[in-house]
Amino acid sequence: MRGLKWFCVILLFGMSLSSQAQSAYEWQAIAEGFSFVTAIVQPRDDASRLFIMDLEGTISIVDNGELLPEPFLDVSEQITTETFGQGLIGMAFHPDYAENGYFYISYTPVGNHPILARYSVSADNPNQANFESELIIIQVDHASAWHNGGDIAFGQDGMLYWSMGDGTYTRSPSQNFQSHLGAILRLDVDSAEPYAIPDDNPFLDDETVLPELWAKGLRNPWRFSFDSLTGDMYIADVGQEQMEEINFQPADSTGGENYGWNLYEGTWLFNGGSQDGLTFPVVEYQHDNGSCSITGGYVYRGEDLTDLEGKYIFGDYCSGSVWTTYQQENGNWYTAYLMETNYLITTFGVDNAGEIYVGDARNGIVYQLVEAE
Repeated sequence: MRGLKWFCVILLFGMSLSSQAQSAYEWQAIAEGFSFVTAIVQPRDDASRLFIMDLEGTISIVDNGELLPEPFLDVSEQITTETFGQGLIGMAFHPDYAENGYFYISYTPVGNHPILARYSVSADNPNQANFESELIIIQVDHASAWHNGGDIAFGQDGMLYWSMGDGTYTRSPSQNFQSHLGAILRLDVDSAEPYAIPDDNPFLDDETVLPELWAKGLRNPWRFSFDSLTGDMYIADVGQEQMEEINFQPADSTGGENYGWNLYEGTWLFNGGSQDGLTFPVVEYQHDNGSCSITGGYVYRGEDLTDLEGKYIFGDYCSGSVWTTYQQENGNWYTAYLMETNYLITTFGVDNAGEIYVGDARNGIVYQLVEAE
């Protein structure tokens, strides 16, 4: 799949928001009291609890609609939040969490070299993590306090994926294949401790490339996810001067994609260079009508909102706008406005039923997407 150039849909924001049709959907509050939600996740086979991660260092549990008074984990003393985007950034439960009790977090410690770590749930309390159980999987040298990326998720292949920002506003290392920055890393956390290199990673035979690399050419991938039905990967990448983008990696990809930053910002020429070997975004949009920073979401696979089935839902942090996109049978991507909010959209989440959630930093609330009354 390397070098494949997908048809790109450009979103235009020329119309006024008042001309948009009233949405058939709304956001229903389920929990409040947060600062900057960075993850909304659920362990496999758990139908009652949502785990909500806050940038400032806590993971809370909402159990059957009730926010529990004690956090599941509090690592606020070992992180730094001095710069926007630093803190407790990503969380993923091991696919066999019910058996092994392992979950993974990514965070920026003092010194700002991002850490991916494994923790265990307490043996005697399913609503409390074992704070002493931390195992550092990998720590990555970071160029600055900016662009940490930091999302983590398990793919259907059982591998753990970790997104890394490029760590800079100036000399981006995203085209430097001896750097972990501006990339998606792919790790096998089951075959060895702290991890092993998957034997089908794309660059194993190239000594000039770090073996953990799965994809490169990203600036600040702020939320990526896998379609729970197909295994396809969606990567939302925050732009610099004018373009936000969504990159798509089909489930049958063998990895090695180069998404073009900082040669291109979306499909727009940035520093320039050959297009050979680059994979361009399937969706991009300009900074207009208050938009400034994409927040990636999930493909809807729930049962309550049937018109959204198979559509990827995403938004913009600054404007609060929410859209859907999906690939049509002819291969082209169709993107549509879904709704306007007054939220600062920090992250989306999904539960095991396929229903979608969003975190709002303006009001400190987590909402679920439901049909409008």
